[in-house]
Amino acid sequence: MRLAAAFLVLVAIGSTQRGPAPEREGMRLPSGKSQRQEILKADHEKSRAEAGELLRLAQELKGELDDSEHQVLNLKLVRKAEDIERLARRIKNRMRKY
Repeated sequence: MRLAAAFLVLVAIGSTQRGPAPEREGMRLPSGKSQRQEILKADHEKSRAEAGELLRLAQELKGELDDSEHQVLNLKLVRKAEDIERLARRIKNRMRKY
């Protein structure tokens, strides 16, 4: 649990830096693993989880659009599309960080 909290803090600190993080090959966790590799692994898992959520939201949006017979979009659909856009941007920015 402490390790997960440490990763979140490191990710938050890293997201405030501009450009790629400097190489920190010498930094090791108490377990002996590379800190950079563990952060990358945590970011990858978070991106995978958010991609699943993105897929679910997109499928819901498509289903609701298919069921809609009106040419005017519902405000609920617009908000769902905005949520999809925000989530996709978050995933993209996380992948660009490294």
